[in-house]
Amino acid sequence: MGVVISLEENKNKLASIKPLVDLTKADMERVNQLILSKAGSDVQMIPEVANHLISSGGKRLRPMLTLAAASLLGYRGENHIKLATSVEFMHTATLLHDDVVDESDLRRGKSTARTIWGNQASVLVGDFLLGQAFRMMVEVGSLEALDVLSSAACVIAEGEVLQLSVAKNMETTEDDYLSVIRAKTAALFAAAAEVGPIVAETGKSGRNALKSYGMNLGLAFQLVDDALDYGGKAADLGKNVGDDFREGKITLPIILAYRRGTQEERTFWRDAIEGGNGSDANLEKALGLITKYGTLNDTIQRAVHYGTIARDALAPLPESAWKSALMEVIDFCIERVN
Repeated sequence: MGVVISLEENKNKLASIKPLVDLTKADMERVNQLILSKAGSDVQMIPEVANHLISSGGKRLRPMLTLAAASLLGYRGENHIKLATSVEFMHTATLLHDDVVDESDLRRGKSTARTIWGNQASVLVGDFLLGQAFRMMVEVGSLEALDVLSSAACVIAEGEVLQLSVAKNMETTEDDYLSVIRAKTAALFAAAAEVGPIVAETGKSGRNALKSYGMNLGLAFQLVDDALDYGGKAADLGKNVGDDFREGKITLPIILAYRRGTQEERTFWRDAIEGGNGSDANLEKALGLITKYGTLNDTIQRAVHYGTIARDALAPLPESAWKSALMEVIDFCIERVN
């Protein structure tokens, strides 16, 4: 299956995550060392499963947000390292759990842990990583940071359950969809950015600015991800094009195509999604309808909207290389191809 729809916004990709990577390089080396240390266990399968995903080449954007947010506001201590590692462990745990729930075979171009070690091991190792994350939060000693990250863990779980409740339901609205991605994806982006100013003890204005930045960046990030499932390339996505369609996931490109379609087209969507008929032929037709109604570009435009809110959230903060790097991340998330 090799259908690819080009996204106009991705033709001239200029934005880069490199400024953020360069600024956080020294701290991220310490985070990576702590990740390897805390993923260790006398139970052999735990580090095997954990390291399979940890070493699979993710950008580690979320912990970099924590490091950058703390440094942007002048933090010079050590606790942001443990908080950034906690954020990455929370993210890794949700990926392990997601792949079980979604019955996914590929993650970042590699076989998922569940296909190698089984569903039970994936869930339990995810739980181990969550436990390690909370241990590090306690070591930091900030009740506010612990509250933010533990609340995010609850919201993420709620988002998973909400997604299950709307799965394969073509009456899902755009508001329902936004509630899912706000919980599943944006909540951790927001928490990752918010704990930086908390540990820097800079007051409510900086904390609110970074929280808003993270939340809206996360919404933009997931909107683009969901567009790329129908308009990207398998090699770039690290999964198969159309996986969301085959799994019956209700994402914005489908919601808009269904709402705008004829009665006959809506019948097709119900048969394909609700009826579980995610064949290659049906995927071809779905891609045709998505193109017909321009729903990929509209999804990207929604992402641009949230990116603008994220940019405005940072605007009042003092100019610095950290702020510039965080601003560029917004464009990177919207313009990325992989």
